[in-house]
Amino acid sequence: MGIDFDTTTPEGWQAALAALQWQLELGVTEVIGETPANAYDLADRAPWLAPAAASAAPAGSGRGEARPPARAAEPYVPQISAEERAAQAADAAVAEAQARAGAAGSLDALREAMAAYDHCELKKGARNLVFADGRAGARVLVLGEAPGRDEDLEGRPFVGAAGQLLDRMFAAIGLSRDNPDLQHALYITNVMPWRPPGNREPTPEEIAMMRPFVERHIALAAPEVIVLMGNTPCAALLGAKGILRLRGNWTTALGLPVMPMTHPAYLLRNPVAKREAWADLLEIKAKLNGPS
Repeated sequence: MGIDFDTTTPEGWQAALAALQWQLELGVTEVIGETPANAYDLADRAPWLAPAAASAAPAGSGRGEARPPARAAEPYVPQISAEERAAQAADAAVAEAQARAGAAGSLDALREAMAAYDHCELKKGARNLVFADGRAGARVLVLGEAPGRDEDLEGRPFVGAAGQLLDRMFAAIGLSRDNPDLQHALYITNVMPWRPPGNREPTPEEIAMMRPFVERHIALAAPEVIVLMGNTPCAALLGAKGILRLRGNWTTALGLPVMPMTHPAYLLRNPVAKREAWADLLEIKAKLNGPS
């Protein structure tokens, strides 16, 4: 509360001057108003307090203190690792491959579906999509690994040195890709339709995303026997590798008899293994000639 001084008398004037001098010594530099202010009324009359904020003061606070408006809670976004993100992308790629392959009602439609599939990075470095060769509907389907340089250039599977050896091998048991008789014809395709850089082995992720196309390809070609040439087709259909252990032993995949064999390229590097390959070919011939 303020103090009133009677400045009409010398005593009052001296008292007021002494009081002013005392305030200057305390640091007062300017006069706020002509009338004293009641500090207990400042909270209710403070111009910086909005009416809504003042009325929102909690009951019993006695001061009506201003509080910042509450912020809306932000949605929680879980953090995932790079490995989890890659796994999700791989799952999405396989799901799209399954959808595209399942919608293909013919071999021509399947080829178009594979050409439109953009998740496999091998496609970006390849010259051609290597789809198949031989006669659709042949009793024997040969499933290879991936195109090499010659296959990538020509757009057909098994046309290089390994392909020429493959033709001679199956000709020895009366089968060829050019035979018009489906009883003695071959149908040839690969797990990977695009050439891996440097002829490297396809990765498990690449094999997984192409497996739906391989399964649909076999269903549309409708062979009686499947020959798996090398590790990659064994990984795709059997979920196993180790061709030197798997070869020569009949197994089943997709409801069909399957014979794993060493790849012709391996035979070119290891001619001594041709004896085992010949035994495998005789097994295939016996299967075709025996009771269904």
